[in-house]
Amino acid sequence: MAAKPDRTCRHRPGGRHRPAAPRAGALLVALLLIGSGPGWAQAPEPVTVSTTPIERFDAGGAMRFGPLEFRGGLVLSSPSPQFGGLSGLLVDADGVGFLAVTDKGWWLTGRIVSEGDTPVGIAEARMAPMKAAKGATLAALGRGDVESLARVPGGVLVGIEQVQEVWRFDGAEPLTATGRKLIADPALSRLGGNQGPEALLAPPRGVPAAVIVIAEESPDDPNILPGFLFDPLAAPKPKGRFTLTRTDEFSATDAAVADDDTVYLLERRFDLLRGVAMRLRRFPLAALQPGAAIEGEVILTANRLAAIDNMEGLALHRNAAGELILTLISDDNFSPLQRTLLLRFAVVE
Repeated sequence: MAAKPDRTCRHRPGGRHRPAAPRAGALLVALLLIGSGPGWAQAPEPVTVSTTPIERFDAGGAMRFGPLEFRGGLVLSSPSPQFGGLSGLLVDADGVGFLAVTDKGWWLTGRIVSEGDTPVGIAEARMAPMKAAKGATLAALGRGDVESLARVPGGVLVGIEQVQEVWRFDGAEPLTATGRKLIADPALSRLGGNQGPEALLAPPRGVPAAVIVIAEESPDDPNILPGFLFDPLAAPKPKGRFTLTRTDEFSATDAAVADDDTVYLLERRFDLLRGVAMRLRRFPLAALQPGAAIEGEVILTANRLAAIDNMEGLALHRNAAGELILTLISDDNFSPLQRTLLLRFAVVE
């Protein structure tokens, strides 16, 4: 929390207290009010994250689902009022350190404690509001609905829904970094309020584009998911657009590219009749070309009978055996009726 101003009156020994000049005093009060207000970025603070293990992914106890094997999961909870709404995720190459964003404009970082590939706890968790120039928070600027996250050389990118923008945060410590707007494209701005940049890709070699955005839905066509290519990274220019086939009312929520240049796409569906469902698809990174129409391979579909919630974050890493590990996280919408879940699968085909 922001430090409270010291209002203790100090007197000179043997003399009278002399109040500050009215203008200086008013300026000081104004600065203190700004600095302690909700729109002013706070320093990172430790948070406690409690966990409960998820031992079975589905009611039947199966561990293998096509090319995927369930390696375990956790239900996450915290007394912090800022915890929740997790909508984007990155994990380090060793699968331990992680960085997540919330859809209220906060960072969450920490360590995933594991036994083998099975997550058993969260340690050293910290949270901080995402900030822009002059210390203002993204939320105070109307840009708190952060939905996606990608790592780039020297920093990270985040996709912001409602305003349909991509921002960049430079440096090794995002929790203290100052962001700047990187992409605000007219084609992106045509997306509906809740149809924005749900997935970001930044291929390490910049091929087929430096920045790739996948929208949650299309404002015009219910049968596609719109994709946008931008190149280069330093001063992004539109390179073209592509589409992903949309079926069974699934919407994009995140994507990640593996070191073998395969893209994994996380999707979600929700309606009152069928409840929540999630799906994973994959396709070659090279397929993301201007004008392309991509269907991909469905590798997992799960409904409300499985240990899922509103799954919105996806990250990839390799374990010591060389297997590709998928880490998924859910957005509980800050609702007591939903849960924050962390799930892990291995690609074992």
